[in-house]
Order: sequence, then C-alpha cells, then structure tokens
Amino acid sequence: MIEPRILSGFRDFLPREMMQRQALMDTARRVYQSFGFAPIDTPTLEYLEILSGKGSAETDRQMYHFVDNGGRPVGMRFDLTVPLARYVAQHINELGTPFKRYHIAPVWRGERQQRGRYREFVQCDFDTIGTRSWLADLEMILVINQLMMALGFERFQIRINHRKLLNGMLAHKGLEQHSLGVLRAIDKLGKSGADVVLAELVQVGLPEVVAQEILQLGLYRGDAEGVLELAERAVGDHPLGREGVAELRELLRSALAAGVPADRLVLDISIARGLDYYTGTIVETQLLDLPAIGSVCSGGRYDNLAGLYTKQDLPGVGASLGLDRLLAAMEDLGMVADKSSPTQILLAFFEPQLQLEYLRLASQLRAMGLNVEFYPEPAKLKKQLKYADQRKIPAVVLIGSQEWEQKQAAVKWLDREVQTTVPLSPDGTELCEYFRSAFFAEAVSPNLTNV
Repeated sequence: MIEPRILSGFRDFLPREMMQRQALMDTARRVYQSFGFAPIDTPTLEYLEILSGKGSAETDRQMYHFVDNGGRPVGMRFDLTVPLARYVAQHINELGTPFKRYHIAPVWRGERQQRGRYREFVQCDFDTIGTRSWLADLEMILVINQLMMALGFERFQIRINHRKLLNGMLAHKGLEQHSLGVLRAIDKLGKSGADVVLAELVQVGLPEVVAQEILQLGLYRGDAEGVLELAERAVGDHPLGREGVAELRELLRSALAAGVPADRLVLDISIARGLDYYTGTIVETQLLDLPAIGSVCSGGRYDNLAGLYTKQDLPGVGASLGLDRLLAAMEDLGMVADKSSPTQILLAFFEPQLQLEYLRLASQLRAMGLNVEFYPEPAKLKKQLKYADQRKIPAVVLIGSQEWEQKQAAVKWLDREVQTTVPLSPDGTELCEYFRSAFFAEAVSPNLTNV
C-alpha cells in the first residue's frame, strides 16, 4: 500500500474550501472586468532564462527549476508579472496598447510554509501595459478599493509609496550603491521592527546617522501632507526624488476626488516592495482588523521589465490579490460561508414510480439557472435531510405519493427552519416561480410558515 500524502507546502482542497476560493476568484473577475481588464493565461513552465534574475535573489532561490526531457533548463513561474512581460513582448503587435489584462492562476515558490503562505498558491493579478500615465497608477488604487469592498471589507488601508522618492532620497545622500540593500531593509520595518532594520541599514554600509534619518522617515505616521513635506526635505533638489513626491501628491489628490475615503489612503515611506523590477508607485493593502496577516493586495509600476525581452517601450503597472493569504484572514474574521455544496435545492427521492417526474422537475428548475440536486436513490426522509444539512443546502423539495396526488410540493427550508407547500402543476410553473422569487429576487415567499 502506498501512503496517501502530499508534499509540505502543498494542499488538497475539500469542497467547502474550494467553493470559498471559487467565490473569491469570481468576485475578482467581476471587478477586474468592470474596469475593462481582459483575461489571459500563460504556461506553468517557462524557459529558465525568462524567469531567473527578474524578481530578486530570494525569488531565484525559491524558484522550482529543472532540466526537462528535452534537455532544456525550465522553471515554474514564481509570479504572474514576469511571464506577463514575456507575453506582451511576444504578442504586443496583436494586442495593441494600452493593454489591460487580468490573470488568475497558481504560482510556485519553495519558501518556508506559514499561515496564509504556501509553496503553491494562487495570485489574482491585473495590469495595464503600454502607458506611463499616472492615471493607470490611479486606476490600480481604484480597482483595489473596489475589490476589497466587493469582498466584504470596509476596514482596510491602501498604503502607498514611490520608488522614485526612495531612489531620489538615496541618490541625494550619495548612497545609490546601497539602494537595493536599503530598500530591502526598510521594507521589513512592519515585520521585523525598528531595531532590526536599523542594524541592517548599518550593515549594508550606511553611516548610523543616515540610517537613523531614513528609519525615522519610514516610521513617520502623520497626515499625508506631513509625509510629503518630510519626503521633500529628504530628497532635497534631486530631480528623480522630487518627481516621485509630485506624482504621489497628484495620485493622492485624484484618488480622493474619485471617491476613495481619505482614511483608506496612507502614504508610507517604509513600503519598498522586495521585487527589484518596481520603478514607480508601489502599494500594499492592510486589513485593520488583522494587520499581522501582512499585505493582501500589493503591486506597483514597473517600467523596464519588458525591456529584457523587447526593444519596444512597454511600461506596466498593476497589482496582485493574494488569494490564499486573504482567505486565511477571512477565515480568522468569520467572513466565509460554511458551505460544501453549490446546490440550492435538493429534490428528495421517495417514490420509484415518480422517478421520471422527479427528473423532469429537476430539469425544469435547472433551466431557470438554479442549482438542483436529485438524491440518487429512494431513502428515508431523515437520511436525505441529514445529507442536505451536512452540505448546507438551503431548500429541500419533498414530493411523495400523497403530495403528487394532491398536486402540491412541500418545501423545507433548512437554513430558516420553515416549511411551506407550493402548487405542483405538470410543467412545474408554480414551483419554478416560487424559487425564482426566493433565490433571484432575494425574497422569502409570504406563504412560509414556521414548522
């Protein structure tokens, strides 16, 4: 016998879990499409040279890669952005610009497993390619805001920074050679704390007085204008830094004008994002009721990534919703339904001689767009109700020989503990209309009575 088991960091999904994941992905698709983003897909495997050296030294270490049967070095995608850069470089003449896409698919990283973080996980990305307009950066923020609200969140913050500001600040202080080390250090501020970050800044080569100055800027948590004033002083007259500050100011003003509540927008100089390809706006989304879970939707602008594959100028901006991490948070916050079946109506099976009538009625209900399950064999009522209750099926239709003769169907609502009778005609019109009202109009029939 082979022991049934799976690799560490990978998971099976039971129906309840998969339904939660599917609902979240469906919501993301709906929001992305409402802004005009179109779906795409790319292969799981890419040539290794496509992926390596594009994210960070850490993602290179975490990448799953091997030599395939054809002797080719290949890698499994560690995110959806690097494959996107290859994709647009290869197909941009067919796609045109600006090109807006979303991509919901699994990625793989051989990292240490922890709560909400696995070695195989799904990302829900959206990106705009082919424009440097800051309006595309603004739209990224608007999509994140709309997506989080559509998922049922109200208490969250979109934390914003700008790589031009960070790079300009370091250049103003003559520290360009330490930029990657500095950015990676301050990006750990929320997770590791000030003392750890200060020590790391000194370790990468900064004088302690400069390290303290950068740390204090990252720790500042005042109003947005106060952050911008501090940032202006930190970048001095460096043109790149001042450009970043100006873009942040315009981005914030426009997001407020577009209806994003002011308390959801936070300028945070400590956000750097660990991936090397970011060049402009960077964002992270934090749940106020569960900050320890980390960012659940992150991204930013990357203007040079596609340049590794084409001479054509293809700047990009976008973000990714971390499905697994967000679902872990929603579980902790009690925001997911305890339901293991998509079935809305269970049609109970009592009388073998009525089998064809049951099948006909189930088909009529399905034709209305309802999810209807017909119990596969005659069984006692208790057994069939237990089956429905375990799967959180809300409604059970009961038609025995007596109900058939009286031309009535009994409907038992397990989620409301009520039962009613509905006229039963040969074409099932009344029962279909009853459930149309119950499920599509979100109205409970006035004929429902307590059991």
